[in-house]
Amino acid sequence: MAINPNTDFSSGAVLTAAQQNRFPRGVMARATSQTSYTLTTSSTTVIATGMTVTFTAVANRYYKITYYEPQGQTPNVLGNAQTFLKQTSVTGTVLGNNVLTNETAVTDQDEMIIIKTATFSAGSVTLVGTASCSSTSGTPLLVRDATREALLLVEDIGPA
Repeated sequence: MAINPNTDFSSGAVLTAAQQNRFPRGVMARATSQTSYTLTTSSTTVIATGMTVTFTAVANRYYKITYYEPQGQTPNVLGNAQTFLKQTSVTGTVLGNNVLTNETAVTDQDEMIIIKTATFSAGSVTLVGTASCSSTSGTPLLVRDATREALLLVEDIGPA
């Protein structure tokens, strides 16, 4: 889809509804969690605690979606931890993913973030943040607390 930017405004000009509709509409949905989540080796992955949002999409608008985990930990064996941004459910369409790979036999940790822009059909849209790992050896986690919140955020950034 082509980008549909707003026009330049000048003193004395009439501001139209079409111009107003080209402005971003801001935050559409937000979820946070301070509860750590123990990763599993499920082949379909599992929704990470608290990482589900539902909003009403408008056709032909861009949405910026941010899924942030403050600290992911890999297994303490060779392997990986993964987060996914999916539409509808754990078995839904993958919109983006992040992989934290461990190439040594010790736990590795880092922030995990997925940022995606997308358009949707008009109507209700559910997005979920999911996670899995290649092995549960050493209890891999998504570490969260009061100062490290996980976040799933949807922002309307303007027309397509």
